[in-house]
Amino acid sequence: MPGPLEGIRIVEMAGIGPGPFAGMMLADHGAEVIRIERAGAKDPRAARDPLLRSRTTIALDLKSPEGIAAVRDLVRSADGLIEGFRPGVMERLGLGPNVLLADNPRLVYGRMTGWGQTGPLAPAAGHDINYIALSGALHAFGHAGERPTPPINMVGDFGGGAMMLAFGMLAALLHVQRGGEGQVVDCAMTDGSALLMAMIWGFRAQGMWGGARGENLLDTGAHFYDSYETADGKYVSIGSIEPQFYALLRDKAGLVEDADFDAQLDPRRWPALKAKLAALFRTRTRDEWCALMEGTDICFAPVLDFDEAVAHPHNVARGTFVEAGGVVQPAPAPRYSGLTLTPPRMAE
Repeated sequence: MPGPLEGIRIVEMAGIGPGPFAGMMLADHGAEVIRIERAGAKDPRAARDPLLRSRTTIALDLKSPEGIAAVRDLVRSADGLIEGFRPGVMERLGLGPNVLLADNPRLVYGRMTGWGQTGPLAPAAGHDINYIALSGALHAFGHAGERPTPPINMVGDFGGGAMMLAFGMLAALLHVQRGGEGQVVDCAMTDGSALLMAMIWGFRAQGMWGGARGENLLDTGAHFYDSYETADGKYVSIGSIEPQFYALLRDKAGLVEDADFDAQLDPRRWPALKAKLAALFRTRTRDEWCALMEGTDICFAPVLDFDEAVAHPHNVARGTFVEAGGVVQPAPAPRYSGLTLTPPRMAE
C-alpha cells in the first residue's frame, strides 16, 4: 500500500550517514527517492546497508557537463533534493540552490552539514562527536567523575541531523503545497543536537539540573533511573521516576521496610541508594528479574543485545525488525492507522 508521501520525488546526492538516513526516512514513507552516485563508486547493492534501502541509484559523472545537465534535468521534475557536502561543493559543481531553484522554483533544497552553511566553523571538517561537543550535548553524557561518553552517533548524525532534515524538508514541502516558494533547508547537527536538549535547558532554568555530569535525574545520577548488572553479567534498566512507580519498585524488590529509600528525591542520598540497588540486582539473573518486573509499572526492561532485541516477543509482535535482502534491520517507523507501509527493499 502506498505510504503517505506517495507522489513526492526526492533527488538524493549520495553521501554517508545522516543524508542517507534522511533519504531512507522519506523513502520508507512512500516518497520516490532517486540517489545520484558518482560514476565509479562502489555498487550500493554490495553494501548491505539499510540506510540505502527502498530507492534506486543512478551513477553520473559529476565532473562532466553531461552529468551536471542530467542532474539538473532530473531535479526539474523533483519536489526536493538532499545533499550533505561541505558548504560550497554543490555551488562549484554548478548545482547550487541558485541554479536549481531557478530551474525549479518549487524545489525544497535540503542541506545536511555538521556546522551549518554559515558561521566561522562552516568550512571545517568534523564528525558527530565534534558537533555535539560544541552544542553542549556531549557534556551531559557520561558517569559522574568520568570523561564524556559519546552516545555513538545517535544525537548528532541521526537525531540532530537526519531527523531534523527530514522534518524540515516535510515542513517546506507542505509550505510549497500551500502555494509558497521553494526553500533551502539549512540543517546543521550543531543546531539540531542543541534543540534535542531543550528539555534539559528547561530543567536548568528551573534549578533542576546541575552542571556536573552524572549527578542529575536522567544522566545516571539518580538511583531509580539507571542500568544495573545482574548475577549472570547481564543488565537491566529501571526508570521508576513517578512516586507510584518507585513504590512498586520498592515493593517488588523487597525494599518497603528499608527507610533509606524514603528519600527518593534527595540527591545527597543517591550514591548510597545506588550502591544498595547495585548489590541487590546482582543477587538474581536478568531472567529472574524479568520474571519479577517486566510488564509491570516499575518502568523496567532488560538491556538486550542486537540478536536478543530482534527476538524479544514485544518487538516480534510489533514487527519492529524486518529482513530485506538477507539483512536484518529496523522496520520503517512510525505506524499509521489507515496505511500499511511497503516493506523495505535493499538498494537497487
